[in-house]
Amino acid sequence: MHILSLQHHPAEHAGEFRRFLKEDGHQLTAVQLDQGEALPSLDDFDALWVLGGPMDVWQEDQFPWLADEKAYIREAVEERGMSYLGLCLGHQLLAEALGGTVGPGTPEIGVLDVHMTDIGASGIFLDGLPETFPALQWHSAEIKMMPAGARCLATTDACPVQAMQWGTRAYAVQFHLEVGHDTFTNWSAIDEYAAALKESLGESGAATFETDCAANLKTFNTMAERVYINWMQTTAKT
Repeated sequence: MHILSLQHHPAEHAGEFRRFLKEDGHQLTAVQLDQGEALPSLDDFDALWVLGGPMDVWQEDQFPWLADEKAYIREAVEERGMSYLGLCLGHQLLAEALGGTVGPGTPEIGVLDVHMTDIGASGIFLDGLPETFPALQWHSAEIKMMPAGARCLATTDACPVQAMQWGTRAYAVQFHLEVGHDTFTNWSAIDEYAAALKESLGESGAATFETDCAANLKTFNTMAERVYINWMQTTAKT
């Protein structure tokens, strides 16, 4: 497969997923939207991945390319039926692109438990994961209303839509699956993330967060590989 990855910050890349793709012989092309790179023709790609970023989906005045990105996602998913994977901001952008709404929510920052819904537990995308699993969270916005036809696959008390499916080949998660050994260090250097981390957890909370990430890294990577395999199964044309 040739997968297009839309990035919104150099430090927010596909992480561990890059290793899985390379091992399986797939091609990943990254476009850095916040650096002014243009959206390419969808004709050249088999699937679309949209990653995280420090901006919010409603900040179109500050980041005008967000409007074009939402239209691009809508064309890919709704009009072309392309396979889609969204992480964090990419989760929220999928919802908005398809007619849902996103707004400020209760911040979730740290390694926190996520719970599958009955739909998630019986589906393909999260197959093989525990019904409750730890996940890296770093967000303060959330999906307020899913688009018509979407299904919620996982949830937390603070953020009800933690994983979402639309159609048969579009999936997205609010939490982060792509975690690597340097994820916390790289993201804590992003001004917006550092401020949210300090506000939510305090000065000493950062050290606890980093320790929790390290302690759960093997689990994160195992889950990422399983979800990657599951997502690949959903890409099969029917």
